[in-house]
Amino acid sequence: MTGAAVRWARFRTPDGLTGFGQLSDAGLAVHDGALFGGSRPTGQRLASGSYTLLAPCTPSRIIALWNNFHALGAKLGKQAPAHPLFLLKPATSVIATGESIVRPRSYAGKVVFEGELGIVVGSRAKDLGLEAAADAIFGYTCVNDVTAAETLKENADFDQWCRAKGHDTFCPLGPVITTGLDVAQLRVVTRLNGDVRQDYPLSDMIMSPALLVSRLSGDMTLLPGDVIACGTSLGVGSMKDGALVEVSIDGIGTLRNSFG
Repeated sequence: MTGAAVRWARFRTPDGLTGFGQLSDAGLAVHDGALFGGSRPTGQRLASGSYTLLAPCTPSRIIALWNNFHALGAKLGKQAPAHPLFLLKPATSVIATGESIVRPRSYAGKVVFEGELGIVVGSRAKDLGLEAAADAIFGYTCVNDVTAAETLKENADFDQWCRAKGHDTFCPLGPVITTGLDVAQLRVVTRLNGDVRQDYPLSDMIMSPALLVSRLSGDMTLLPGDVIACGTSLGVGSMKDGALVEVSIDGIGTLRNSFG
């Protein structure tokens, strides 16, 4: 759904208070209740700099798509899939903007960034049609679908997608969830140490957000807070230790994470 854009954030204050609210230029308006149902403003407002942003939701899983953009599919010589092609990243891979992506101790190879749009599910979803699937979308966030690239083909008998992408810290999310966006009009821009490496239109997606939620809800029950990483397009690359990766989408903001 689209409408007035609202940026929802989760936060922690220096004294250990955690919560959520609406983020604007005037600060963070604290809410209570539940982010995905029945929230209400408390009247408290936090000034910028008085809190740290947490990951904007705590998904039970992240569903990460492959081959969902025409441009990348054409470059790889892949046909457009009839059903979403996906893997699952564990909840323990999630970190917030400002946190560090950590190289696994057992892995010395190439680590890759992938800037993506993330769909955040707002209600329990199972076997939904397109209209109901659109209504089940709470909002959108930025995702960096980090990959230990050399693990993927380490075993000739079995491509290890989940292991390569499921390490702790390998799924930065944020900085916020924005509701009311028409994402078809937006672009994903990924910068590595300030240099633009990805700049692609979300209108090039093979399957729209509503279609993805509809199809995936036929495969599994989606829960409030679950994230669907919509897949990436051209420009994926590797990061050296100490690199800064930034994934930006207008209306959502910039997800910033250092590596190593």
